[in-house]
Amino acid sequence: MPELIHVDTAAGVRTLTLDSPHNRNALSRQLMAELTGALTAAQEDDDIRAIVLTHAGPVFCSGMDLSESRGASATGMGVNAVPAILQSIWTSPKPVLARVAGPARAGGVGLIGACDLAVAVRTATFAFSEVRIGVVPAVISVTVLPRLLPRAAHELFLTGEVFDGDRAAAIGLVNSAVDAEDLDAEVRRYLDLLVLGAPGALAATKQMLRRPAAASMDEDFAAMLELSARHFAGEEGQEGMAAFAEKRPARWVP
Repeated sequence: MPELIHVDTAAGVRTLTLDSPHNRNALSRQLMAELTGALTAAQEDDDIRAIVLTHAGPVFCSGMDLSESRGASATGMGVNAVPAILQSIWTSPKPVLARVAGPARAGGVGLIGACDLAVAVRTATFAFSEVRIGVVPAVISVTVLPRLLPRAAHELFLTGEVFDGDRAAAIGLVNSAVDAEDLDAEVRRYLDLLVLGAPGALAATKQMLRRPAAASMDEDFAAMLELSARHFAGEEGQEGMAAFAEKRPARWVP
């Protein structure tokens, strides 16, 4: 079988390209298995500073491969593989950026929600189409709901209405929506910013952003004070402050 995930590396950035145009980059068993492996490899490579998730063809991702889901049991393969992929992206120690140049539906929107950053063209379309085929957008809600304005989430999850890149940016699904000719420049802008951050500090900041609510403000301040002090005294913190004082790039900057 041809590979459905293409892997490219340049200047510390690992690009993972969904390339399954025959089914609009749907989340088939093969694509999910390859994507899982590619994500793991990128996360374990010390030379990789950021990950880009993008696509070949006109569609970013059409969601689950329904041809594999029809007739499947509730415990069968298929949708049960999606949580591991979404969690891998969400918890990745390396920042993950979605480059969206075409439509995304259902599970494809879940992938975008799992990424730390997302840039889309204005003409890209999105929809939570699950209710229209009699299913529930349950799994993807774990990564999508933290991004969306609550009113928009209720409206779009319940209606399945299609919306464009500008609205996706307005409700928090993507960071920015740009004209097609500006997409790669906007992706590059974010990547250039990400690689300025220290790898350990970026990973710790991602963990901080995901932390559960503390029982009290005192408890939260205590934990955050410990985290801050540890990184101020750590190797990266000391190097970063020295670089700032000496008006030079830190050692981790490519």
